[in-house]
Amino acid sequence: MTPNFDLEDRLLDYSARIIRLGERLPNTRAGNHIAGQLLRSGTSPLPNHGEAQAAESANDFVHKLKISLKELRESYRWLRLIQRVPLLHPKSIDPLIKETDELIRIFVTSIRTAQKKSTRGKPIAGTHGSIGL
Repeated sequence: MTPNFDLEDRLLDYSARIIRLGERLPNTRAGNHIAGQLLRSGTSPLPNHGEAQAAESANDFVHKLKISLKELRESYRWLRLIQRVPLLHPKSIDPLIKETDELIRIFVTSIRTAQKKSTRGKPIAGTHGSIGL
């Protein structure tokens, strides 16, 4: 039996993990700067995914997914910087980097699928309601 996949729950968990990590960064100029940037980019995919679910058109749907993807890619880079400095123990960042990479892959695949459906003239599921991405 395959477990139920809920991207919204996964993004909610991801955002919570980002917030908890941001709270652990040192209270220094660098730590505060990176925490602020990471909090913005790392919590953005959740609401943007919600915006995609309420998209007004196929193009709007793809656009909102691309915003989420862009923010995930930015988060990936901030996480790698935290690890490289290191501002926290590098091994403590590994699981979040892995999850960020997996989410990036999910969004890339979703965008490609949506674009293919859009170019074939088929409606994209979820442009006027809930979507189970």
